[in-house]
Amino acid sequence: MTESPSRRTRTRRYALRTAVVLLAVVAVLAGAAFATTAVLHIPAPPTLLRLLTDPPSTQGELFESRTVAASPTPRPLPVAPRPLPDGVPWKGSQISVADFLGATHTNSFLVLRGGALTHEWYRDGVTATTRQSSWSVAKSVVSLLTGRAIAAGRLNEDDRLVRILPELTTGGPYDTVTIRDLLDMASGVDVDENYNKYMPLTGTARMYLTEDLAGFVREHQGLRFPPGSAGEYRSVDTQLLGMALARAEGLPLSELLERDLWAPIGAEDAALWNLDRAGGQEKAFCCLNATARDFAKIGQIVLDGGRVGDAQIVPPAWIERIRTPVHRVGDWPYGAQWWHPTGGDGADLTAVGVYGQYVYVDPPSGTVIVKLSDYGTTQDEQETIEVFRAIARG
Repeated sequence: MTESPSRRTRTRRYALRTAVVLLAVVAVLAGAAFATTAVLHIPAPPTLLRLLTDPPSTQGELFESRTVAASPTPRPLPVAPRPLPDGVPWKGSQISVADFLGATHTNSFLVLRGGALTHEWYRDGVTATTRQSSWSVAKSVVSLLTGRAIAAGRLNEDDRLVRILPELTTGGPYDTVTIRDLLDMASGVDVDENYNKYMPLTGTARMYLTEDLAGFVREHQGLRFPPGSAGEYRSVDTQLLGMALARAEGLPLSELLERDLWAPIGAEDAALWNLDRAGGQEKAFCCLNATARDFAKIGQIVLDGGRVGDAQIVPPAWIERIRTPVHRVGDWPYGAQWWHPTGGDGADLTAVGVYGQYVYVDPPSGTVIVKLSDYGTTQDEQETIEVFRAIARG
């Protein structure tokens, strides 16, 4: 039976009204979502959606940043090719280095021996000039900058945080947190080390997203334990350390890095350090976006006792400080924002970032290894270190 013209007209009107209502509902929900993120001081919904899908190595592109200029006197790494071992230990068996890199979703893999680049590998789509996120490797960079400030007398490990950042004064136990506590992950400040991207409004995940870091740290001044009494990994410690360092030096962290490390090491490429908002402050606990070669130069300066050529860039006392663990933080010994993996002879140390970022230093063999990845949050870290050890001592 043929539908009458009047019935067809009513059907079209109903469909149109339904579509208009649905669009209005979507618009209201979208508006509410944008309004909610604005109130919470976190990125707008499109950015939040990309954070669910973009690989961790590229997420630095989603945030505001400050540029760290390449060195005016870049120092290209000398190249001296040398074969890697035929096999490396991996979960109870021996596999090839190529299989290891594939299994751990590696983007860049560099090996330096005696300051020369002996092996350099990039996955398809990544090159020597591709910037990738450091994640918590940035913490170890902040440590080197802090060591310089301490040697210059602008900071002291015994300084109380609230002496440098008086706006954080509470009149309670929080006020006893020292620079030393922050360096060694011993402040007790209660910000849960949460990386769950599906629970972005708590702990470190919220600190990563916030567009108001100053407000975030003011709102999180509770303590899990008395400052200095224990070691517990908390990214907020490095954020507070970075804020104190910037205040003491009178410069943003990016400018400090450019002046005090990036220029002296001869960084070949500009880096980007993510900020909480445009013109804001650096996420000191993470998010330095740089090339693998320039990250390798950070490892090399630690290997070389803080020197670049004839110039002493990082004080020898600070190199000794980071090479000497203070206590265990989780599974590994820790000190001054650097890790000391278990299972070896105690001579090696490493910077580590979630999702498989490493700047590994083995002084006995003169080896630096950089691995930048898109792997699990904190997956197979001890196993990865054993691979590095096999390469360094092989």
